Amino acid sequence: SRSSGDLILNVDSDTTLASDVVSKLSQKMRDPAVGAVMGQLVASNQNDSWLTRLIDMEYWLACNEERAAQARFGAVMCCCGPCAMYRRSAFVLLLDQYETQLYRGKPSDFGEDRHLTILMLSAGFRTEYVPSAIAATVVPDGLAAYLRQQLRWARSTFRDTLLGLHLLRGMNWYLTLDVVGQNAGPLLLAFSVLAGLAQFALTGSLPWWTIGTIGS
Repeated sequence: SRSSGDLILNVDSDTTLASDVVSKLSQKMRDPAVGAVMGQLVASNQNDSWLTRLIDMEYWLACNEERAAQARFGAVMCCCGPCAMYRRSAFVLLLDQYETQLYRGKPSDFGEDRHLTILMLSAGFRTEYVPSAIAATVVPDGLAAYLRQQLRWARSTFRDTLLGLHLLRGMNWYLTLDVVGQNAGPLLLAFSVLAGLAQFALTGSLPWWTIGTIGS
């Protein structure tokens, strides 16, 4: 509400931007149909541990496979918080909905980047990805912190998928498949683990297909 420029850049406090990030993101925003755009995320502390190296790989896949594929249809489903640019005129229209975001009846303080992206898509704007705009961000270097982060992100994914279900009717079938996979995958994994534990407790063995399902 205090901004005056045409574009708003969101950067996390632990993120360092390459010198050309602003120019590359703003170039994509020259199209008035684009409401938001994100850059590519890398782990700035990737060499700290085996976990940070794996997270860096996860970020590469999330950006250069998932987001890049979604961008082919102008519908990146989450312009990630560490490095995202928004069209101010669109943001102002959505501000009331954004600030009154609730989760289970209480004000929500997680997943604000995915929520805002879904609101942009719902308002009819495109959301894009620029792989050459590099942003290095600090990732969790301990398993407990990583699991807490993933739990927040999972809750956001489930909540905002419900918010954006109406969008799927007008989207490419790939995006529908992608959204279903994001939500069904964790649920199927949890079900497989519980079913495997129950079967092991009752029979003392696990069939190959249960192990294969959990592993895949």
